Amino acid sequence: MKPSMACGSLLLLTWFAVLGFLQAVTLEVRERNSTCIKAELSALFSITYNTSSNSRTVQVPLPNTTTVDGAGSSCGSVTTGIPWLVATFGPGHTLGLSFSANGSFYSVAALMLQYNLSDSSVFPDANSSAVVTVESASVGIWAAMNSTYHCVSATTVVAGGQTVTFSDMRLEAYMPGNDLSSAETICAADQAPTTTPTTTARTPITTTPAPTPPGTPERGTYSISDSNGTVCLLAQMGLQLNFSYVSQSQNKTVQEIFNLTPNMTNYSGSCEASKAALVVTQGTTTTLDLIFTLNSTANKYHLSGISVLANWSDMTAPFSAGNTSLDYLRTTLGRSYMCNAEQTLAVAPSFSLNTFRLQVQPFGVTTNQFAAAEECQMDQDEMLIPIIVGAALAGLVLIVLIAYLIGRKRSHAGYQTI
Repeated sequence: MKPSMACGSLLLLTWFAVLGFLQAVTLEVRERNSTCIKAELSALFSITYNTSSNSRTVQVPLPNTTTVDGAGSSCGSVTTGIPWLVATFGPGHTLGLSFSANGSFYSVAALMLQYNLSDSSVFPDANSSAVVTVESASVGIWAAMNSTYHCVSATTVVAGGQTVTFSDMRLEAYMPGNDLSSAETICAADQAPTTTPTTTARTPITTTPAPTPPGTPERGTYSISDSNGTVCLLAQMGLQLNFSYVSQSQNKTVQEIFNLTPNMTNYSGSCEASKAALVVTQGTTTTLDLIFTLNSTANKYHLSGISVLANWSDMTAPFSAGNTSLDYLRTTLGRSYMCNAEQTLAVAPSFSLNTFRLQVQPFGVTTNQFAAAEECQMDQDEMLIPIIVGAALAGLVLIVLIAYLIGRKRSHAGYQTI
């Protein structure tokens, strides 16, 4: 066998070895003989752990022997309680998903992964026997109420440096019946445009004109408190959504620029040691989720996740897009981030977020006020330009004055008496 063919075969066998163990698992949470949460999915955990000499990364599939933890799971409701799906597998390994809803949409509010390093069959030579728990408050799984979230594409969630990759997922919470709803909310990854077959006939190319900007959005003020009632997140900013979706009336993809209007929105959020979230909802049709992450080692925080869910009457299907691997608004802990200039934060090919007159501080808030601000580069450049222009004009005036004085001196020297 040729070397290239051998390498290709080895790679293929490796993928089959991994994917072969990814079996679909069905999990249900039931109360009083009715099902409130149901999931059909495959999952693969990528976990890095330490040995006595180095670190290793293992790939752990969710086995088909996984069971639902009845004590840890709960149905909750739209208005009271937090629904939880808690699944256990192996000796002390747990996957948990909590849910929240705003009346029109529900989402996976948090993911919890617990793994037992004393399981030598999964973590050979681990230098610890601890049970480790990691969490993520930025999952990016949304669906309209009374519909099934359906995503064939891989969905990766990062929690405490470890990753959970779901695939071929069908999931529903707050279920009206005992089985998954026939109505489905398709994830953004599965809505990617497909390539149409080429034909010999030349079709005219039409372009969609760029949308007319709706103007600068109003600046909203947002304040989130922790469980003790202490303000832990402050934000002031104008928010503008820029996304493309398939229009039902026009039967084509259109681009829309949409301003969030503060007096028409509601907001909520949460604060943890290294995570903070701000969720802004306008009516029952548009929800924006911002996730901030703190790196305590570097003493820096940044905007790490943005997701949006919109369900407008002209959309052929609810629009959702998100990204949990962003690095925007990076700032030193103990300071706020400020940017008066318009910023465009790219999130996904079909969605970006524009911010105006922004100041935000998701960690280290004291006395319910912003700390001293670190200004964005664009604001610094705007301040620098007048200084440079002023210095150039001052230099030009100085040069003209010197030239005038030299010319005048020479003129007087020509009339001196010999």
